[in-house]
Amino acid sequence: MRTLKLVLEYDGFDYCGWQVQPDAPTIQGVLEQALAKVLGERIRVNGAGRTDAKVHAWGQVASFRCTSQMPVGALLRALNSTLPKDVAVHEVQETPADFHARFSASGKVYAYRILNRPVRSPLRLRYVWYVPQPLDVPAMMLAGVALQGTHDFAAFQAAGSEVHTTARTLTELSISRDGDEIILRCAANGFLRHMVRTIVGTLVEIGRGARSPADVKRILEARDRRLAGITAPPQGLYLVQVLYQGIIEDSAEG
Repeated sequence: MRTLKLVLEYDGFDYCGWQVQPDAPTIQGVLEQALAKVLGERIRVNGAGRTDAKVHAWGQVASFRCTSQMPVGALLRALNSTLPKDVAVHEVQETPADFHARFSASGKVYAYRILNRPVRSPLRLRYVWYVPQPLDVPAMMLAGVALQGTHDFAAFQAAGSEVHTTARTLTELSISRDGDEIILRCAANGFLRHMVRTIVGTLVEIGRGARSPADVKRILEARDRRLAGITAPPQGLYLVQVLYQGIIEDSAEG
């Protein structure tokens, strides 16, 4: 048996998220179908993160085990000729047997794109959150400082989630303006469900002037989801990178 790692990019707008669902298109579903066709065996892949419906990825990671000895370069080419056009594999790597896309990860990086101008962009609405009101980016940046570090992020977690702990370490939260877009970038040792989207929703309310930057500390301490801002829509969210420690043995890149 071999253990292989894939790095994927996808447009998630037309999918019901990562995880396989009955009678619904998912990224895991189309990937497993492509692997079965190419390798001639049933494959179950493990994803580093279960992205939600309409969420995109530049660097999602999946791992799986197989008996096929197809070279990684040939597998890369075969998968990209089989997968739908909105899903692509950038890299195939041979890994140690104990590698697992989710459990071996040491952190993740997400980005969120906000289109901030008076008129919407029909060409970008699948990939951004359109906010027509002017946003105070310096106020959003000030609020973001309070979120960095190790905190209990229970107030920024979707209701009904089941996790052992809601403490996370946010190692980066940067906000920048690029033309008519505002880009928020988050890196952490792990994320709660809807955590990034709730952070973005809260910061946008601060940017609109509906909240004060000082509110963030109070929200964190209260650990109450009702006190945080709205959940930003999914189509502006991107899984940028999954972080791992250690060296991967052999790889092919496209």
